[in-house]
Formats: sequence, structure tokens, C-alpha cells
Amino acid sequence: MKVTLKELKSRSIDRVVIESVDLSLYIAHADSAEGRLLIVDGDGKPLKTKNLLDMKSALSSLRGVDMVLVQRSAYDEMVGQSYIPTDNAMEISLAPGFETLPSWEH
Repeated sequence: MKVTLKELKSRSIDRVVIESVDLSLYIAHADSAEGRLLIVDGDGKPLKTKNLLDMKSALSSLRGVDMVLVQRSAYDEMVGQSYIPTDNAMEISLAPGFETLPSWEH
């Protein structure tokens, strides 16, 4: 299910998940009672940025919401251990106030 930032402000969300999809590509999701929602821009395209600071700016209107960064590693697949179905995602909490820091402090 998709949701715009404008619609997201009026909903109750548990947290925002910023997923590192590639070396320099980030996509945002919101966890709510309805499940995981893909955050989209005004055109209905997924909200994606090429660095974490740009994502910080895009989500700056969502103050007081827990945010986490999720990074998945392809290591198991690279060493030939992909036959074991495991999720090796690393989840990093973006501390409260992350969205309010000036870009020069990163």
C-alpha cells in the first residue's frame, strides 16, 4: 500500500524505515497498524534518494517518529551460502532529533 508524506502526517505510524537498497539508494516505508506502507511522492512514485541526508530532508516534517535505517548484506550469497533462508538485515536506530540536525553536522 502507498501513502504520501501529506497523508502520512494525518495517520498514526509506529516508525519510519529507511531501507538502503543499493550503495547509494534509499527508499522509505512507514510501519502502521495497517502494515508496512511505501512512502511515495506527489506523483505516486516511491520516495527515494541517493543519500541519507537527502532522505533526512524529505522526512523532516515527520518529527517525533522513530526512524531506523535497514541495511541488508549480500555476503551470504557472495560466499555461496544462500541456500539457508535467513534475514541478515542490520537495523540501526536513527536517534531522536536526527531529522532536526543541520546537514553540516553529519
